[in-house]
Amino acid sequence: MYRLNVARLREVAKQHGDRSAYAIAKRTGVNVSSAYRIHSGETQPDLINALRIADAYDVDIRTLMDRVEDEAEEDEPAGAAA
Repeated sequence: MYRLNVARLREVAKQHGDRSAYAIAKRTGVNVSSAYRIHSGETQPDLINALRIADAYDVDIRTLMDRVEDEAEEDEPAGAAA
């Protein structure tokens, strides 16, 4: 599972002069309310919005994402098959 690294997003956006969620929304085409929730860490972007963000800031999407363990995998007993 991957999650957006919000601190990294803010850093990349800042390098382009975008210091607010509103500025990120305007540059990327992400809905303003979604941009505010993403910028605050309240929600994760869907794949389309993650790609829009990466494309707008000319970075590989993997630059903005961190790999994290899937919580569901942690809850399954050893040897359980999906």
